[in-house]
Amino acid sequence: MIDRLTILFCRVFFTLAMLLLAVAVTDWTLHLFGWRLRWQWYQPGRLFEFSGILMIFVIALLLRQIRQALRRP
Repeated sequence: MIDRLTILFCRVFFTLAMLLLAVAVTDWTLHLFGWRLRWQWYQPGRLFEFSGILMIFVIALLLRQIRQALRRP
């Protein structure tokens, strides 16, 4: 049960991180042309930070899964 939950969290966090990264890159690119996403509350740099934090959690969960797989006989 915990393995399935870990996989689910890993996929959700990875998806959110990639979504935040895409929004940040899009906003940064639009900012070069003088436009801006109006519904966005954070600057692109802050979205990059949130994406990085989520990716750290994904890496930690994946390392935990690898450790558990190596401990099994």
